[in-house]
Amino acid sequence: MSGGVLDLVGWWAEAELHGDADALDKLLAADFVAVGPRGFVLSRQQWLARYRSGELRNSAFEVRDPQAREYGSAAVVVGSQVQRTTHQGRDVSAEVRATLVAVRQEDRWLLAGVHLSPIAGPL
Repeated sequence: MSGGVLDLVGWWAEAELHGDADALDKLLAADFVAVGPRGFVLSRQQWLARYRSGELRNSAFEVRDPQAREYGSAAVVVGSQVQRTTHQGRDVSAEVRATLVAVRQEDRWLLAGVHLSPIAGPL
């Protein structure tokens, strides 16, 4: 799997949409960490376990307008994550601001971190 950091974002979004833990396992860095929109923190193992257990299901998932900035072997991507999702049968659909951190390891991009934030209305 080769390509640029935006290719990684596309592959990640596709794997998330389909709940494909095996594909995600290949896309996430060993020390991946995620911060959810309510401030909870998930390790790589916890992120994958949500799909392997079947407790998280997406019927829609996309990253809109991703803007990438590369810094050598690291990159930051900011966009909007839009998802129709259930967790343990409860609707947790959302549109959030997503900041993704990617690292280039062994000549390929891996996702090292995700930080999701609510999108506030006008002040």
